[in-house]
Amino acid sequence: MAREFKRFTEERNMNNIPGHLLKKIQEAKKKQLKELDLSCDWGTPNAQMLTIIPAEVFALEQLEVLKVINNRLTAIPDTIAQLHNLTSLNLSSNQLTEVLDTIGQLHDLMSLNLSSNKLTKVSDMIGQLQNLTSLNLSSNQLTEVPDTIGQLQNLTSLNLSSNRLTEVPDTIGQLQNLTQLFLYDNPIQSIPELIYELRSLIMLYLSNIRFGKNQIKKISPKILQLQNLTYLDLKGNPVEIPPPEVVNKGVEAIKNYFRQLEAKGQDYLYEAKLLIIGEGGAGKTTLAKKIENPNYQLQEDETSTEGIDVIQWHFPMENGQPFRVNIWDFGGQEIYHATHQFFLTKRSLYALVADTRKEDTDFYYWLNAVELLSDNSPLVIIKNEKQDRHREINERLLRGQFTNLKETLPTNLATNRGLSEILQEIKHYICQLPHIGAPLPKTWVKVREALEKDSRNHISLEEYLDVCEKNDFTERKDSLQLSGYLHDLGVCLHFQEDSLLKMTVILKPKWAQTRFIKFWIIKP
Repeated sequence: MAREFKRFTEERNMNNIPGHLLKKIQEAKKKQLKELDLSCDWGTPNAQMLTIIPAEVFALEQLEVLKVINNRLTAIPDTIAQLHNLTSLNLSSNQLTEVLDTIGQLHDLMSLNLSSNKLTKVSDMIGQLQNLTSLNLSSNQLTEVPDTIGQLQNLTSLNLSSNRLTEVPDTIGQLQNLTQLFLYDNPIQSIPELIYELRSLIMLYLSNIRFGKNQIKKISPKILQLQNLTYLDLKGNPVEIPPPEVVNKGVEAIKNYFRQLEAKGQDYLYEAKLLIIGEGGAGKTTLAKKIENPNYQLQEDETSTEGIDVIQWHFPMENGQPFRVNIWDFGGQEIYHATHQFFLTKRSLYALVADTRKEDTDFYYWLNAVELLSDNSPLVIIKNEKQDRHREINERLLRGQFTNLKETLPTNLATNRGLSEILQEIKHYICQLPHIGAPLPKTWVKVREALEKDSRNHISLEEYLDVCEKNDFTERKDSLQLSGYLHDLGVCLHFQEDSLLKMTVILKPKWAQTRFIKFWIIKP
């Protein structure tokens, strides 16, 4: 009776296998094939998906490669241990919820892919897979991985991306043969220190591709220990140290930054750029002068700004550290709008001034311009309520479309009503910019001071590089990193992406806009 029941069960299982897969299993058995692919092709009409791995597969002891991709498997049966010659197992894109102890019996396994399942747990026995070189557990629901993963001494590629990991076990630092580590799309707040111990690491992925979970703000100087690291992906992270200009140029730029810190010592620049924008006559110049001197008296014949005026504003931070703001007051006339692409920079704070007596402020134009050209830098709207005329702005609607909009602040610049609150909020937001307080090589600060003392409107790129060389810069690429940083601070302008403009470093922005209007707007 037992023999008949077994035969009945086998026949039932065989009958539940889609015909084309049954043929594959039978062919593998007949020809003693070492590879079997039971994956489901979703593009095939009337495609049938497996919910279990057919029992007949486990009789194919000669198998070295097994693929069961794009099916509906919910468990890995214990009988998989019978496939003792298996070197590659791919069960990606199924509905597996856990990896049981049996997996540890596949001692010859070199590649294991369990990505795109519903895994919440991985057995400690995974550490028994001593021959494993590639492990992919990405796109699951893991909140932790077992410490025994550190026993996989032959592992060269580990993919833990798109899970729910807030940290990784310290034992990963033991994987001295690891060359690729994928941790993107996890809620990781900082780069684990143990990663800096992976001396063979070549590629490290920590980006936010889909979910924006990783929130890494700082890279450690210990990255210099990773001499083989050639690729570091941090896209979507709010990295503050090193400066984004450095990070965006890749691993070598990051390493050069820390080498400069190590060789030349470090200093700090407590400095930022405030750009005051809006339509002509809204009160931008008045705001700039009121920020500089709250006692400034409005002039009845106040002339509109032509081009750009730059005013320096100094105030002490809460810790007593002197802070410098480069206030850029933009001309609001329409003729100047086309030049905004050259001057709206990231790493800055924006103040959009609106005259509440008029309906001429195109909020969508200005907010879009700042969002697109400034890497979503923070912005506050200043409602200049001339003659105390109030105007409601649909702030909720604007916030829904522009995440960088921080505050809408009312004032009457003629009477100073609301001015103290505006000054307080500007100080708050500008001191919170990511680069404030970040350590910089002392050579950077020296060059910044040298450029400020130069009275010329502009200098050639070669002259700028000469200034850098006199202040202990040895690499051209390091000098260009610095000019990009100073460009955002408003110290100088260097348009490195333009084939013509990149040959000039502009020291006086007002001179620059006059030239841009002449050659880019007026010229037919």
